[in-house]
Amino acid sequence: MLALAFDGVAARVVERTAAALPDRPADEAQLALRLGGICNTDLEIARGYMGFRGVLGHEFVAEVTDAADRRWIGRRVVGGINCGCGTCASCANGHGRHCPRRTVLGILGRDGALASTFQLPTSNLVAVPDSVPDEAAVFAEPLAAALRVVEQLDEQRLDWASADVAVQGDGKLGLLCAIVLAERARSVTLFGRHAGRVPLPAGVRELPAADTSARGFGVVVEATGSPGGFEQALTRVAPLGSVVLKTTCAGKTTAALAPIVIDEVRVIGSRCGDLAAAVAWLGRARLPVRELVAARFSLADAEQALAFAARPGALKVLVEGGATS
Repeated sequence: MLALAFDGVAARVVERTAAALPDRPADEAQLALRLGGICNTDLEIARGYMGFRGVLGHEFVAEVTDAADRRWIGRRVVGGINCGCGTCASCANGHGRHCPRRTVLGILGRDGALASTFQLPTSNLVAVPDSVPDEAAVFAEPLAAALRVVEQLDEQRLDWASADVAVQGDGKLGLLCAIVLAERARSVTLFGRHAGRVPLPAGVRELPAADTSARGFGVVVEATGSPGGFEQALTRVAPLGSVVLKTTCAGKTTAALAPIVIDEVRVIGSRCGDLAAAVAWLGRARLPVRELVAARFSLADAEQALAFAARPGALKVLVEGGATS
């Protein structure tokens, strides 16, 4: 069995025997990877972000090979990456992703999905219908993160009919944010460096990342993953508007905070979303998977996959785990 593991110095493909794997807890399922995705968070972790050591990867579609509830066995699934303790106040209120004792798949205290086999609580699993192929299902986790922006803006009672939204960054997550926001907002402007490479919904206009003329947006979604992205977002948002911080990066920002006070800007941190909602979205809408995928590698070649994903401007890199129904 193979896994792409980070040891604090480098990410390497390693072999693991069945005896070396942890015993499966009663409330967890054993999963065989069908297809995994590499995102910018994986790249940041491989640069030291979060101080993580272990198997990388949190975007996946897999097959359940063992579980206490036998009805799961043989099913294709995706899964929520946050594993709460189940007993704290956050978990009791349905916010396990903020559990102070949580583990996070491939990010915090739990081996990830870029492995022949891995484990996840059964309660985290979401079944994938036959109508959604692996190549689309593997986008469920980042798509859920994009849908989380819509959910949070709904909580703020945003008037979508009059909402002019900007998305900074036309990488993997920025594109997904633009796609889902276009369903609700009056207009979406995508600031990036690679205009036209992915078909976007009607009404999404693309502008160069360095454009400084377009300002006064009611919402700015920061998805560049760069330390300077927040400061740039503050120059584009209108007074009383919202900046949604969507990406993480190892670097520190030095943005001046006075504009937040002066213009009464709301800053919203945004992380993981609802996997079931993402799977439902994939079942009813078209995601331009072919254009979003840059390359596919076998798990044995996952080191090369990680290097390919680190290329400037690279879109989604997929890793084939080998499991098939």
